[in-house]
Formats: sequence, C-alpha cells, structure tokens
Amino acid sequence: MGIKGKLEVEVDINCHGDIFHEIFSTRPHHVSDMSPSNIHACDVHDGEFGKPGSIINWNYTLDGKKCVAKELVEVIDEENKLVRFKIIEGDLLNEFKTFTLTVQVIPMGDITGVKWTAEFDTIDDKGHYPTKLIDFCIAVSRDIEAHHLKDDK
Repeated sequence: MGIKGKLEVEVDINCHGDIFHEIFSTRPHHVSDMSPSNIHACDVHDGEFGKPGSIINWNYTLDGKKCVAKELVEVIDEENKLVRFKIIEGDLLNEFKTFTLTVQVIPMGDITGVKWTAEFDTIDDKGHYPTKLIDFCIAVSRDIEAHHLKDDK
C-alpha cells in the first residue's frame, strides 16, 4: 500500500533570497562549494542548468551514507522564487515510490524564509517519513547562508 505524505519546513536565513533562488534554479552545481560536507557534486545529465525538463545528478551524504540522485527539474518559477525537483533515480527510491522536493524563497523583510517541501509515497506502510532529508535541507540552507555571510564581510 504505502503512505502518501508531505513534510514542510521553513528556515529563516540572513542572506538575500534572490541569491538563494538563483543557486537552485540556475547554479545548483555551486552548492557543493558552499556545503561540501553534504553535497559532493552536481552535474547535468541531460539538458542544461536553469531549464525545466533538464535532468541533474547529485552526489551527497545523508545520515553518514554516500548517496546519489537523478532529478528531473520540473518547475522553475521566477515570480514565486520556486524550484521543484522530482527524483527519477537514486537511493531515495529504495524507500519511496515517488519523491518530489521543492525549495521556495519567501521574502520577509530583513530576513528571508526558505521553504522546503518533500512530497512522497512510501513503498509500504512500514515506510518512514523523510525527516533526515528535511534535516539535510536545513543544514544545506545554513551552509549557503554562512557562505554568503562570509563573502559579505
């Protein structure tokens, strides 16, 4: 059967939201420079960075384990500062039938909200919620923030 679910978290950051959105929409391959303990590589498998329909490969470490993901860039919405990726191959699909990850930047005055949404369908009823992945997204957000705050000094 499985469990369909959705987890959301919003992280407040102190760097400009446009920069954060640009990183995930057009320059995801730069994330490995900003969060090297989490993201090890990102490259284009098909298409090009910044284009919906492109397929991106990620190498990352989740909960101490080296993992891979091949993601279809489903949506890049400049107006709403949103990017949605659908996992089409990789380690997450060992536990989930479907998995989609959305990152959206929400301007809030002096700070910026980064909203991560994981939508998933577990393989069976014993499946777990992807809380470790949400923790991972928070850590990556903090690393990107720290990288940009360091550059601003």
